[in-house]
Amino acid sequence: MRLPSYAIRRLGCCLVLLASTAASGAPPLKNWFNDPFFQVRDRIANCPRPLGPFIAETDMKLQEHSRVERGTSCWLAGKCKKPNAYMYDADIGKDLQRRFAQSRRFADASLWITVQRRFVYVEGCVHGKVVVAGIEAFVKQTPDVELVIQNTIVGTRKPNYPVMPKSSAIGTEFSPFAPSG
Repeated sequence: MRLPSYAIRRLGCCLVLLASTAASGAPPLKNWFNDPFFQVRDRIANCPRPLGPFIAETDMKLQEHSRVERGTSCWLAGKCKKPNAYMYDADIGKDLQRRFAQSRRFADASLWITVQRRFVYVEGCVHGKVVVAGIEAFVKQTPDVELVIQNTIVGTRKPNYPVMPKSSAIGTEFSPFAPSG
């Protein structure tokens, strides 16, 4: 049986992708739990892109059980109305995207947001330390945010947050408008 040319091209692309992943020695990274992760500002060129919620499958398997425990402990302690703290994350992500889109604040920064268990991680680059306190206060105004963890750097020096490997195969970023899978 002879394969059609489009099937051969697709097979070739798959083999190239597999070979490049195997050659890099790193497993592909994916946002396994569909945690909100998105960029809200993009002014500083060459700002290192955070790793965000992207992890290898082996790390995902290690985190599954603890995420269930941490997520439900909020409800069991009477601190959450929803049965799992992670159930707030998509709404927090949508609200933060909307609020940053409607505001000109922090326009001279490059910032990414990750939301996990009502914790908001702000990572990226700013031009000065004065901006840092303002970002935290801005994010804390979002309903249901429990904690803001800010890992920003002044300029583009070595970041204090994990960065996305340049050679890594990754899945897609969070989109609050796409169905979660």
